[in-house]
Amino acid sequence: MAIETRTLSVGGLSVDLVRKSIKNLHLAVYPPDGRVRVAAPWHVSEDAIRLAVATRVAWINRQRRKFAAQDRQTQRQYISGETHYFLGRGYRLQVISGGPSYRVRVSSSNKIELCVPAEADRNAREQAMLRWHRRELRKRVEVEAAKWATRLGIEPPLIGIKQMRTKWGTSNPSARRIWLNLELAQKHPQCISYSVLHELIHFRHRKHDDQFIANLDVMMPAWRGIRAELNQLPLAHQVWGHVKL
Repeated sequence: MAIETRTLSVGGLSVDLVRKSIKNLHLAVYPPDGRVRVAAPWHVSEDAIRLAVATRVAWINRQRRKFAAQDRQTQRQYISGETHYFLGRGYRLQVISGGPSYRVRVSSSNKIELCVPAEADRNAREQAMLRWHRRELRKRVEVEAAKWATRLGIEPPLIGIKQMRTKWGTSNPSARRIWLNLELAQKHPQCISYSVLHELIHFRHRKHDDQFIANLDVMMPAWRGIRAELNQLPLAHQVWGHVKL
């Protein structure tokens, strides 16, 4: 059956309602402005959906307050002196203009060099940084995926890197592919490791059920603290918000 989407008003609260072929109702609050989304099975009545939202209003408001209070990076202009994050650390950016091509490298313990042609504008400098982040993240994800796949007794997955609005990662077990959020390049390596493991466990357990949690507990006993760190780190200026796994 096709997916149906529309807006539902519950006590003055605007809710994005998505009806699709699922077993249970799911309520989520998305950053940066606390958008409320309900995914509901076709058999659940609209009255039941309204009641589910109404009984969680206090929780919804708490999530919105968290989003409003969370640290957020200012918009980057990709000029010398700015702070840019890479693998969980802040670096000062040094833009070197006039070269024949684009190049990015960590030049010291506190500096990232961005070499660009003289005509490179802000968008071009940003794209150069994003390409570098993508390459560096892919290298680390490939290592982590091979490690965890071996421990799980599965074949290493295909890997995709892309910008995501509401998730650190997602998986498609039937296609044997995982996707990771490009912003993970800015996070600590243990956050990358956790994100990869999380998606690979979905190859065994599609839902976040007791078996899924048990696998995480065995494979990475400290995963709860790592997840908390991941979700509390400063966010990029892009409106990805407080994304979760």
